[in-house]
Amino acid sequence: MKDALFMMPTARVLANVVDQLDAIEMADRDTKGDLYEYMLGKIASAGQNGQFRTPRHIIKLMVELTAPTPKDVICDPACGTAGFLIAASEYLMDHHSDVIYKDAESRRRFNEETFSGYDFDSTMLRIGSMNMLLHGVEKPDIRYKDSLAEADAAAGDDEEAYSLILANPPFAGSLDYETTAKDLLKVVKTKKTELLFLTLFLRVLQTGGRAAVIVPDGVLFGSSKAHKALRKMLVEDQKLDGIISMPSGVFKPYAGVSTAIVLFTKTNSGGTDQVWFYDMQTDGFSLDDKRTEQPDKSDLPDILTRWQAREAEAERKRTEQSFLVPREEIVENDYDLSINRYKEVVYEAVEYDPPGVILKRLAKLEKEIAEGQQALEKLLG
Repeated sequence: MKDALFMMPTARVLANVVDQLDAIEMADRDTKGDLYEYMLGKIASAGQNGQFRTPRHIIKLMVELTAPTPKDVICDPACGTAGFLIAASEYLMDHHSDVIYKDAESRRRFNEETFSGYDFDSTMLRIGSMNMLLHGVEKPDIRYKDSLAEADAAAGDDEEAYSLILANPPFAGSLDYETTAKDLLKVVKTKKTELLFLTLFLRVLQTGGRAAVIVPDGVLFGSSKAHKALRKMLVEDQKLDGIISMPSGVFKPYAGVSTAIVLFTKTNSGGTDQVWFYDMQTDGFSLDDKRTEQPDKSDLPDILTRWQAREAEAERKRTEQSFLVPREEIVENDYDLSINRYKEVVYEAVEYDPPGVILKRLAKLEKEIAEGQQALEKLLG
């Protein structure tokens, strides 16, 4: 948007724009925000730092899985256009409006103390701030901050500051050890941004705080020392609640990478008994670059229903789309969190005729072809 030019080539075009805007009902708080979100949705290219817009139906699912409450302090350390924070604010307005609008202090807390977002792209900060304002949050804490940098981490103003993290951090990036926050490197020594962000989430979460974050599949099964250490930390030191595997087309046309939603609770004392896995096959849109809407083919309602009743999933077979895996089995598999490690695939048995029978059938077909060719030649001859 930095170099955008809003020019009206003729007076007639300006008149048409004004007429169409006049016909839109602007009294509803959602209208201007929805219009802004629609425009953002048309920006179908990744940013210069590898950012790309998270599909709003995936954001909505993640918010519903974590079910924010008015007591939550919510943060997205890689906020971009602030999609997660907006979805969380709308969830609170829809489910807890009686609490957040109860009195002046409740309204002030909702508008000024509930939402925080950081980004190091100044253009994204402007877009995100405007987005929040248009969606009815008057003073969100959206500011410039390189979440992984040593300079910003040294301030220490966000350690254990939040009760809920919702994020889709940049991945496939690599940082220098010299510029990366030292307290993050102490936990897991790596240059990979996706691992550093997960470590950051654990640092800024309060004990008892929860997180729903998107990670590339490599985080779940990577064999490096840093990958294994981080997965072991989530399973043994925290409470890993669930892994939702998503198909590779979810982020098209920006990227075709396979991703997963990781849900965990910070305990610093373990608590992982069973991990809930879900194999998402479709998100309600085609998985090609066009992303055509297919509302009758969405797993999202089923994911939410099964998540809310996941304790009853113990009897589900590993051939189903969702199932529970005990911690002991994950430990035996060297903390591999890839769903393919635990999901069982049933193959349908197909019986073929013996080779001799197939060869006879081929000989018969060849004879019929030859006879047909001869008959055709006689007709033409």
